[in-house]
Amino acid sequence: MNTNGSSLICGLPGKSRGVILSSMKLRLVVEHDPHTKRWAAFFPELPGCASAGDTEEEAVRNAKEALDLWFEPAPVTFPAGAKVLEVALR
Repeated sequence: MNTNGSSLICGLPGKSRGVILSSMKLRLVVEHDPHTKRWAAFFPELPGCASAGDTEEEAVRNAKEALDLWFEPAPVTFPAGAKVLEVALR
């Protein structure tokens, strides 16, 4: 572990282990739109990670699902000999 509290884990190319964020906290902005009568929810630190719902609770629930999908690893082909590292935030 390095001095800033994050750890670096060596991964193997082609072996996806998913992403586990156990102690990262993000802000979720939830606002009501009086024109559409719907709720919007977005994470300001994560561009494009947003959702909506008919109720505040639904917007929050949908935003949590969007967050899970935002952090889902994308299928990527790495060049031969590339070193792939995974970084865990604490």
